[in-house]
Amino acid sequence: MWAVGVAAIAVAGCASLGPKRSDIVQAAPSCQDFTVSIYFERDSTQVTREARAVLRGASGMAAGCKVDKVTVTGLADAVGAANVNLQLSRDRAQAVEQALARAGFPTIEFSTAAVGDAGATTSDGQARPLRRRTDVAVDLGGPL
Repeated sequence: MWAVGVAAIAVAGCASLGPKRSDIVQAAPSCQDFTVSIYFERDSTQVTREARAVLRGASGMAAGCKVDKVTVTGLADAVGAANVNLQLSRDRAQAVEQALARAGFPTIEFSTAAVGDAGATTSDGQARPLRRRTDVAVDLGGPL
């Protein structure tokens, strides 16, 4: 009987702790421009599970904001022929654009570009494998 009384007091005390639902205020979205990078395996245009998670996160970051512009830029490393790398970077940009739409990104017209392997080597001739990516730059205009 004593335990029931203590439990009742504890529950009653807990019920009064913490903010009331009406006191909770949601913060407005920050609506700051941002860029995310989506990485690919060599010679691949496959958007990975991890990349899709990054794109869903980008969609969440843009939620509640006016999306002014999204630029999707495909890149490639310096391995292979330049014309093949240019097409590969175009295909990567297109794959990411489609994945953005599936991730729930606001319906807007994407600006898509491809640079192929331009800039994929350092001045001393070293290859840059991290160029196997697509960069997504999101320009936000403020809260909706």
